[in-house]
This record gives sequence, C-alpha cells and structure tokens, in this order.
Amino acid sequence: MKDNIVLIGMPGCGKSSLGVVLAKALGYRFIDSDLLIQERENRLLSEIIEQDGLDGFKKIEEQVNASIAVSKTVIATGGSVVYGPEAMKHLEEIADIVYLKLPLEEIDSRLGDLNQRGVAVKPGQTLEDLYEERVPLYEKYADIIVDIYHMDIRNSVARVISYLNSQAE
Repeated sequence: MKDNIVLIGMPGCGKSSLGVVLAKALGYRFIDSDLLIQERENRLLSEIIEQDGLDGFKKIEEQVNASIAVSKTVIATGGSVVYGPEAMKHLEEIADIVYLKLPLEEIDSRLGDLNQRGVAVKPGQTLEDLYEERVPLYEKYADIIVDIYHMDIRNSVARVISYLNSQAE
C-alpha cells in the first residue's frame, strides 16, 4: 500500500518547505532526500557534484532514493531525482508522487546561484535549459500535478491535500 507522499519539482519550488507543513497537516514524518545524501556522503551536495562530477552525484542520488524505506512519510526529493529510473520506480511503488509545478519565471526569481545550491546542472546549461529538460520528466512520473503559482505555503498545502483526497476517492 502507498502510504507515503513524494514531492518532485524544480529546485526552488518549495518541496522541502511545503513538505514539512504537509507532513504536520497529515500527521506524517518528513524526510528530505538531499539531506539523506549529504548525511550518507558526509559532504554538501555542491561538494559531491564538484568532486564526483554530475554522473557521480546522480548515481549516489539514485542509490539513496532507491533505498528509502518508510511509511506515513512526506519525502522531499532533489530536483534531479527524475533522472534515476531505478529510484523513480521504487518511489512510485511506495508513494503517491506529487509534482509541484511553477513557471520558469517564478523558479528563476526564487533561486540564487545554481552551483552554490548544489543543483545538478551541466556546464553551460541555463536554468531555462534545465526547466525544459526536466518538466516532461516531472509530468511523466507525477500521479498528481499541483500548480502552486501565486500561492503561499498554507494554500499550497491545502491544494495538495485536496488533490490527494480526490485521488483517493
């Protein structure tokens, strides 16, 4: 039975912030898979990408996400989780996957330096390139797509819960 919720979406869309509030509202636990990666590797995401390269980071990210074993938990993932088919297959089996959708302009206004944030971006790749590459993957894996543009955290959480409830009916 799927009794977890996985949040996917672009960096800066609010997966971690919204995830904590969603978990409280549902009486669930909360984990952030980026923090699990940092804990396992004892390095920051940006250090992993710098030292192991993008492919090395994605391999670690996939291993960590594919090994998550929890119940009644909201899981906020890194924006690049959708590049790992093994991880996504596992997450699909244990959770409802919710894509937190925001337009590029909003993501751009929320993000600072992509590299400093530990965003898995290829050399020379722009935020727009990344957005266009990832959105089809988010849409492919999502059980539920929730547009949270122009919404605060409380209203975004209420919208996610509403979509989850309508999915359960």
